[in-house]
Amino acid sequence: MLLPFLAILMGLALLVWSAGRFVEGSAAVAGHFGMPPLLIGMVVVGFGTSAPEMVVSALAASQGNPGLALGNAYGSNITNIALILGITALISPIAVQSQVMRKELPILTGVTALAAWQLWDGMLTLTDALVLLGVFFVLMAWSIRQGMTQKADALGAEIAEEMSHRFMPLRSAVLWLVAGLVLLIISSRMLVWGAVDVAQGFGVSDLIIGLTIVAVGTSLPELASSVIAARKGEHDIALGNILGSNLFNTLAVVGIAGTISPMAVAPEVFYRDIAVMSALTLSLFVFGYGFRKPGRINRMEGGLLVACFLAYTAYLISTTFTP
Repeated sequence: MLLPFLAILMGLALLVWSAGRFVEGSAAVAGHFGMPPLLIGMVVVGFGTSAPEMVVSALAASQGNPGLALGNAYGSNITNIALILGITALISPIAVQSQVMRKELPILTGVTALAAWQLWDGMLTLTDALVLLGVFFVLMAWSIRQGMTQKADALGAEIAEEMSHRFMPLRSAVLWLVAGLVLLIISSRMLVWGAVDVAQGFGVSDLIIGLTIVAVGTSLPELASSVIAARKGEHDIALGNILGSNLFNTLAVVGIAGTISPMAVAPEVFYRDIAVMSALTLSLFVFGYGFRKPGRINRMEGGLLVACFLAYTAYLISTTFTP
């Protein structure tokens, strides 16, 4: 049992490190070929920070572990809002722009409702997966068009400043892109193998492992980027990281896994995990709505989110190991 645990720890560490190198290399290559900073931020960095979830879930689905694939995606969403956004708000209260309340949050809520509707019958079919991917590409195209028509954009400015301070020659950028991708796949294989072996050894489902250890581990890039953004006062980027990652997970990660291997879905995914994910998403409306003043997620609300994550995790553990 020691070897699978080591595979999980080493896989997670290598996964996070390789995801960072993959993002840096991809962004530098895109910059060399003239891609605007905003597109680099939305497409390259957006895909890159969700690359761990995508690769892990795709491998899990291809190897016949659908619970791990879904647990990773939905568990990451729960972790992103309850743990990462909660910790970020504890460090620095997060201002919520009106655009987030009018556009991003309603879109994420609608996508979450779509996911719940699809899993109502206990199946994720090929048609369901293709619908998720179709919605994802439509939203990406719409977001890119909206972003490119704006005169100033915080994300584009941040990416441009970052790239100006971290210039990378094209040859080095290509090397890091390829090396990061290869290491992503290798580390994901290690993580999936270790997680499945640990689940079998303890007699728990791969869904539980995906919702806990794997979900938290693959969400570490979002934690790092959100905390750094919050400390710099870039609240819109910190919150955008979380909302964007959840859209990626719900649409692209689950869509890719379902396309590779349509799957039966355990009932508890719908009435427990989707329910918690939906409640947390709706809670952002309550926290972010400002009564006669700009909305913000304050430290008390951040603490409440972290408490929700701890309670959810404790519930998973207690129900898993109760005879």
